[in-house]
Amino acid sequence: MSAGDPGRAERRERFAEEARAERPDLALLCLLLGAETSPPSSGDADPYGVDEAQIELDRLAGLLPYGARGPRVWASALAELLGERCGFAGSAPDYDRLESSVLQQVLRRRRGLPILLSVVWIEVARRAGAPVYGLALPGHYVVGFGDPEERVLADPFAGGAPLSGQDAELLVAGATGTPPTALTPVPARPLETVLRILNNVRAWAAARPERTDVALWALELSLLLPSHPARLRLERAQLLVQRGEFLRGAAEMEEYAEIVDGVEPATAEAVRHRAQAARALLN
Repeated sequence: MSAGDPGRAERRERFAEEARAERPDLALLCLLLGAETSPPSSGDADPYGVDEAQIELDRLAGLLPYGARGPRVWASALAELLGERCGFAGSAPDYDRLESSVLQQVLRRRRGLPILLSVVWIEVARRAGAPVYGLALPGHYVVGFGDPEERVLADPFAGGAPLSGQDAELLVAGATGTPPTALTPVPARPLETVLRILNNVRAWAAARPERTDVALWALELSLLLPSHPARLRLERAQLLVQRGEFLRGAAEMEEYAEIVDGVEPATAEAVRHRAQAARALLN
């Protein structure tokens, strides 16, 4: 834990508790995630901008027309407010910025990745009473309104441009390089969305070997989620070794090997050999 961030343990405990709540608060989880990215503002009652961001989401929700009816009306109202009036949107350079995965920064800059812009839409719409959901398409995240079978979809990355079912299929094909196929919209659950954001952060850090600090906190938050891929434990152990924490990394490799030994004994044995090699680096 960084000496300059004494509240980290408390924030992570709060993150873990919220992740295990009956109805996890998507905005709060994203904001606690975002608090990992920068040192706190000294002397500030809200050093990570969590309360400030919640207030901004409330403010934006209050700007929506009262009494909107029907999913298409809601989609249009959100596009007019967030896309046109407020300028929330994204572009290719946003994929290269860590801030694009941080809700606090997305609210300030009004730029971000598709999934974070969608979180803004979801949270603003939800506060205004709209029937909204996130849709985690392969390669691109969008929002939907009303019954998923109606496919009233919008793309916040494009400023809220409406998407037909066919548009969404073509969007997925372009993002994944696969032929268009019929989609069955299934609303994304909050924890699925948070894990996908953390995966994006890890991918950003993986392309920047000097930012193992970012990769580490993204892994550690992922492991606090009640459901996560078991391989993340091995990934964290390997990262600790990469950062020079050989004993901790080796110990966590051995713990992972014990977990998988019953179902993948060959994998467990290979991981134990890696642990031995990590310990040997101390000699």
